[in-house]
Amino acid sequence: MMFGGAGSSQPIMILSRKIYIELIDPFNFRLDANTKRDQGKKAQFSNIFAAKTIADTIRTCLGPRAMLKMVLDPMGGIVLTNDGNAILREIQVQHPAAKSMIEISRTQDEEVGDGTTSVIILAGELLAQTEQYLQQGLHATVIIRAYRKALEDSIEIMKTKASIPVDINNRDEMLCVIKSCIGTKYLSRWSDLACQISLDAVQTVMIEENGRREIDIKRYARFEKIPGGSVEDSYLLKGAMLNKDVVHPKMKRRIENPRIVLLDCSIEYKKGESQTSLEFSGEPDFT
Repeated sequence: MMFGGAGSSQPIMILSRKIYIELIDPFNFRLDANTKRDQGKKAQFSNIFAAKTIADTIRTCLGPRAMLKMVLDPMGGIVLTNDGNAILREIQVQHPAAKSMIEISRTQDEEVGDGTTSVIILAGELLAQTEQYLQQGLHATVIIRAYRKALEDSIEIMKTKASIPVDINNRDEMLCVIKSCIGTKYLSRWSDLACQISLDAVQTVMIEENGRREIDIKRYARFEKIPGGSVEDSYLLKGAMLNKDVVHPKMKRRIENPRIVLLDCSIEYKKGESQTSLEFSGEPDFT
């Protein structure tokens, strides 16, 4: 407490208030008790081991002697395939490096549509070769720089020496390209039929505008599986197909030049809900 200025006898009270500021450390957070943390060489070798494990899982699915994998999905269905993406998407993993490998396969399938097994095996082998250099003390950035240089050289060699120009308007050349892709698939027994259908389907949905070709397979082409036939009965339908059952035995199985009505509404009568009470007071209400 202190007194006022000259000629003033009134005391002036000054209150001092302390302000507490709580400093929060952004790095002070709690992790789960089961959390495992790796760093340094241990983390690098752990990532390499996880990538090699994923690659070894589908290694036998590559090549002319590829074996089919029998996969049991969560719904209890059985899938027979040698497609890398179809196999890996059914695998549940926890390791972040293993998840990255599976993401590589998914990206390859979306961007290219093929090579999902090859890209995983190639990535796993590249990481496996880096293990010896890490043990020798080379830094990871040095190894990455060397791989990027090797990538540039590989692309240049493929463009100049290891590639053959293909005329997409030449049907025979296109069939040879398609046959090399189907040769390792389950359809290899019916490769001739599958190649013809695939090429016709692509040429049907191909759109050319302003000198640019656009092919949207996922939007304009699809497979419709009808039980009761064989693979040899497969054919390409250049049109729209609705797989519906016959609702009456006297319905025609084939109609030439039909008149088709497209309705954006339901033509079924509305079914009342269970335990619904309706009250009619007159004929207009009933109609």
